[in-house]
Amino acid sequence: MASFCVIIAAAGKSSRYKDLHFKKPFAILNEKSVWLHSAELFLKRSDVAQVIVILAEEDREEFSAKFGANIAIHGIDIVNGGSERFDSVQNALPKIGEAIDYIAIHDAARPCITDAMVSAVFDAAVADGAAIPTIPVFSTLKKSVDGRTIDQTLDRSHLYLAQTPQAFSKPVLLDMYQRRGNLQPTDEAQLAEVLGHRVTMVAGSPLNIKITERADLELAKIFMDALPKPRFDAPAHPFKDGDSLWR
Repeated sequence: MASFCVIIAAAGKSSRYKDLHFKKPFAILNEKSVWLHSAELFLKRSDVAQVIVILAEEDREEFSAKFGANIAIHGIDIVNGGSERFDSVQNALPKIGEAIDYIAIHDAARPCITDAMVSAVFDAAVADGAAIPTIPVFSTLKKSVDGRTIDQTLDRSHLYLAQTPQAFSKPVLLDMYQRRGNLQPTDEAQLAEVLGHRVTMVAGSPLNIKITERADLELAKIFMDALPKPRFDAPAHPFKDGDSLWR
């Protein structure tokens, strides 16, 4: 069985979330922090040998106070984030175990993933070296330079929305980061594309939203109820959770 390391990116500024009490990965969704929903799913998989959480340095003290015991029990590694997403992921690369075969990067603010979707992405990464979940664009797309008036209607055919987790063979991802230079793509798949690595698309889900604004949290609550109840092949990893330390 291929061995995966999952890097959970939770070091963003959450500038568009606009909450006085929480950054979006630590907002409460169905009585647990947003990041925990996906973290627990990965921890319960027998093909996930390592989980790394990337945090902003200013969040580490409170994060450790709230989750430190569980982090230690389950062997989760914590690293400090950088100024941008790609700097953050690069900080995590030296932590990856030597026995790891594949690396997946997942947005901490995407709590509505399913085990079936993760399996599809992982299987495609094993087969092809790199894979991401996507969904086709169905809405009409408008371009506006000033944000007030329409300049152009874009052709939506052949367009897809990228999601996470995005998974890569270890050699492919390390090569991408070694050669990225000053590039700051918006996701790993774009970096792979620029550097000439082929990336396979698998079916994502409209439910796999990224919480960006506060209204998205309400949508995630609805979507969470619609998700299939997971069945896993490894022991459960329960986390105690609450919200007092993040207020």
